[in-house]
Amino acid sequence: MSLTVDPAPGRAGTEPSTGTTADTGTTADTGAAADADAALRQVEDRVLWLATAIVDHANRLRPDPSGLKVGGHQASSASMVTIMTALWLEQLRAGDRVSVKPHASPVLHALEYLLGQLDASWLTTLRAFGGLQSYPSRLKDPVPADYSTGSVGIGATAPLWGALARRYVDRRFGGGGSGRQWSLVGDAELDEGAVWEAVLDPMVAELGEVVWVVDLNRQSLDRVVPTLGAGRLEGMFTAAGWQVLTVKYGRLLEELFTRPGGAALRRRIDDMPNAEYQRMLRRGPAELRAALPGDGPGAGDVARLVADVPDAELAAAVRNLGGHDLASLREAFAAIDDTRPTVVLAYTLKGHRLATEGHPQNHSALLTEAQLHELAALLGADPADPWAALPADGPGGRLVAAASERLRRAPVEPVPPPAVPADLGRTPSGTATTQAALGRTLLDLSRAAPDVADRVVTVSPDVSSSTNLGGWVNKVGVWASEDRHNWFADDAETVLHWRERPDGRHVELGIAETNLVGLLGELGATWSRWGQPLLPIGVLYDPFVARALEPWSFGIYAGGQSILVGTPSGVTLAPEGGAHQSVTTPSLGLEQPGCDTWEPAFALDAEWCLLAAMARLGRAGGRSAYLRLSTRPVDQSLAAVPADPAARERRRRQVVAGAYPLRRAASAAVTLVAMGAVVPETLAAADRLAALGIGADVVCVTSPGLLFRALQARRGLGDAPSWVLDSVFPADRAAPLVTVLDGHPHTLAFLAGVHRVPATHLGVTSFGQSGDLASVYRWHGLDTDTVVGVALDLVD
Repeated sequence: MSLTVDPAPGRAGTEPSTGTTADTGTTADTGAAADADAALRQVEDRVLWLATAIVDHANRLRPDPSGLKVGGHQASSASMVTIMTALWLEQLRAGDRVSVKPHASPVLHALEYLLGQLDASWLTTLRAFGGLQSYPSRLKDPVPADYSTGSVGIGATAPLWGALARRYVDRRFGGGGSGRQWSLVGDAELDEGAVWEAVLDPMVAELGEVVWVVDLNRQSLDRVVPTLGAGRLEGMFTAAGWQVLTVKYGRLLEELFTRPGGAALRRRIDDMPNAEYQRMLRRGPAELRAALPGDGPGAGDVARLVADVPDAELAAAVRNLGGHDLASLREAFAAIDDTRPTVVLAYTLKGHRLATEGHPQNHSALLTEAQLHELAALLGADPADPWAALPADGPGGRLVAAASERLRRAPVEPVPPPAVPADLGRTPSGTATTQAALGRTLLDLSRAAPDVADRVVTVSPDVSSSTNLGGWVNKVGVWASEDRHNWFADDAETVLHWRERPDGRHVELGIAETNLVGLLGELGATWSRWGQPLLPIGVLYDPFVARALEPWSFGIYAGGQSILVGTPSGVTLAPEGGAHQSVTTPSLGLEQPGCDTWEPAFALDAEWCLLAAMARLGRAGGRSAYLRLSTRPVDQSLAAVPADPAARERRRRQVVAGAYPLRRAASAAVTLVAMGAVVPETLAAADRLAALGIGADVVCVTSPGLLFRALQARRGLGDAPSWVLDSVFPADRAAPLVTVLDGHPHTLAFLAGVHRVPATHLGVTSFGQSGDLASVYRWHGLDTDTVVGVALDLVD
């Protein structure tokens, strides 16, 4: 075995794993180790059979009247069977969490079944409607996965943020427990940039509970990867502060290396291109003896060595990589250093022990019926009784029973989240921005509802001060696993006080937005993992919401409830130019499942929407939220907030529900609908139309998504409340419609269908220009002149 190990203390605070007793050299010890390995191999054989049969049934036996490909990944599962069997049966403890690579989900389900967690009836439902999901899922699988996976790279990094979230909960509230956070990673996933953004974040280097096991099978979907080498990966992880353990060869190969000519054989295999090695797996004994020596230095030594090795032994040795060798894996796991993150680079074979082993196009290949029967004979399974478990009184059955008991978790009783106030009672005056309202609301909340503020955790990728979180950060401090000295505490010119301590409530990551939303999703899942609800709020520049959308969306899919704030936004950020002017984010929020989106126009609207979003977090049935805020200073008197308490509450309910009437004309010939920063231009247009004798209602939209859901529900296509449509767009005031927003115009285009009226939709459809606000608005047709002109066209 090739194992690179730094001196390590091992796993503190846990009992020794099965089979890891030190070798004393006695016959009894040797026999016990052999018995333990034999039992584990028996389980491994059954896991391989079950994982393969699960995919086979889904594709070959289950009726498929549509004729669509069902799919599944027998080869990708086979490469992980030894690793996962060794982990579940020997290494894992109840407090551990594991992210399983997407294409190994059949192996996970096979283990769940053997461990008594999954009923046999589910084994025939892979990728069926309501059945086992294509990839591990926390919310949709009958046995909730520890981490949802499926979007390449995102599942791999999730345990990093899960470890941070657990530490945050444990230090702030207790009850976070302990345990390792494992990622089982396909080597092709390491092509994803998001993986390295996460690995390199400075906070990750402190996470000693994190262990990645890389399935280094050196194949992707289409081919054998030509240049993937562990040496390069070792260097990259080491540079990031990780412990690197490389498990390359198993005991059979290591024994061959000790024979005369063994050093030359090691060099030959080490230097062999990936594709050439894979081709060796498809050769018969005679071809193997001819090809294995090669024609370089030492070829003769290799030829003499392999000439005397029996056929079966030679074929087994060539395949004896570390990721399929129990002793090699056991040694690596025992060497894990719990003071820093660890990556285990485990060499494996894609399709190990299957008829498709090593074939460059085996990614989606399915065994034929004949090949399945051959596999059953090899593994001691019966195709006529494919779901048979191991005999309970046999060595494998006893091993499974012990592991099942060890891995049993106590049920989590979630702490109810605190009641979030709907209104903090302030009425902003003067000129203000919705972005500044974010920080103001958080500070007011800490005074008005400290129990709620205590659950708030903000996250930012190095933009805290520029997104108006400075006051909040100064008040609550920055979270760190231990107190750190603030060298600028006595500097009178320092405005942002960076006090890092375990009771801080702001987490600052590096600039990578994908890391921010990855952590956001895991902070938003603590209520279900450890019973402690958090109210996580992530703040980033709105132009980069699209960059972060996939991992944030996947976090929502996995049950993470959080608030994402994009600010500043739109072409309203005029001098910044096109690269920093977001266009599509309003519709992204409208279309994101599991998420409510708001774009408030006024500071009080922003407060109400933020509080409403917080009230939906940290609970069963909760929802995430996206708030799009602006740096444009707006006269708050334009909001015309009612003074009467009942009228104020009515306004608040409308704001939170998606829209409210900002101005009603005595007789409206046109309705102007605006969202966010362009409300002042829209109000000015209404004034000019009134001067022309044309009455205009002005409606302020705060949430296109909630309005669309209300419209769908009114048509019988959902169960959302629809009262807001009658309140804001009453039938007796139906009139031609002009919609305007600082974003793509189609976002509000559906509103014309509320009463099927003629409509014109204004917004941004091209990349922006740098300039002053008036010039930029004129360029995009968001100015008052344009609103007046299109309104006149509609009513003429």
